[in-house]
Amino acid sequence: MATVAVIGETVRVAGFRLAGAVVLPADTPEAARTAWACLGDDVAVVILTPAAAEAVSGKARERMTVVMPP
Repeated sequence: MATVAVIGETVRVAGFRLAGAVVLPADTPEAARTAWACLGDDVAVVILTPAAAEAVSGKARERMTVVMPP
């Protein structure tokens, strides 16, 4: 079964856990890059906050991603 992961600032991503997403809080650019590197092969879609999207920049093309509005 495919999984949805959410990476970004804790206050913006915590609620996604209620919908069954894998939530990877990342309050710094380094934490966002680390969270991205830890994504499993079962993750089909990654939702990113704008700050997390900037942190992973070029790597975001490796998977289907959605960036939250600011």
